[in-house]
Amino acid sequence: MGSKISDETIEYVSILAKLELTEQEKQDAKADMEKMLDYIDTLNELDTEGVEPMSHVFPVENVFREDIVTNGDGSAGTLANAPLRKNDSFKVPKTIG
Repeated sequence: MGSKISDETIEYVSILAKLELTEQEKQDAKADMEKMLDYIDTLNELDTEGVEPMSHVFPVENVFREDIVTNGDGSAGTLANAPLRKNDSFKVPKTIG
């Protein structure tokens, strides 16, 4: 344990994050990152032999269903109100010359 992060690494990360940090903020960020790395090292000590990796916390099921028309699309009723029709569509005036 006892991960160490260099000042150059903190400077590089702050540039990537587009942050302007004071010297105190850089030292605080460095300490926080070192704590995070130490915690990750602690997690690496766990025995994960035989544990299957997972990509989701909850079981993933196919949420899609077949498209089944149950009440139609109502196009006949809609077209009945059209002032002008062309086949099964509305006919509208041309707007671009």
